[in-house]
Amino acid sequence: QLQLVESGGGLVQPGGSLTLSCAVSGLNSVYYPIGWFRQAPGKEREAVSCIDSSGESRYYADSVRGRFTISRDNPHNTVSLHMTTLVPEDTAVYYCAAEKRPFRLCVRGSNDFGTWGPGTQVIVSS
Repeated sequence: QLQLVESGGGLVQPGGSLTLSCAVSGLNSVYYPIGWFRQAPGKEREAVSCIDSSGESRYYADSVRGRFTISRDNPHNTVSLHMTTLVPEDTAVYYCAAEKRPFRLCVRGSNDFGTWGPGTQVIVSS
């Protein structure tokens, strides 16, 4: 059973940067793709990014491509989301989640995420 815990959220000014971390624990956790999602008040949850176990397969939502970078540090069981040029529309609770199946590639709309962290709040405001 995997467990995920997000950290790094907070208040940041527009144009600023923030890095979120997802600590992943559990047996063979490094084999599972990890995704980042966000949900703003009154909006549906949005898939932001995903990275596979090797770090070579990734995807980004159109809304964040070029501004956000996902990475993973398998020896430390951590997946990070580095966010730059933040805008108020990035305000949301950010969640990381693990794919149910190991060794899957990250393919938008095809991954099945089964274990979620509690989330971390990001507020972009002046």
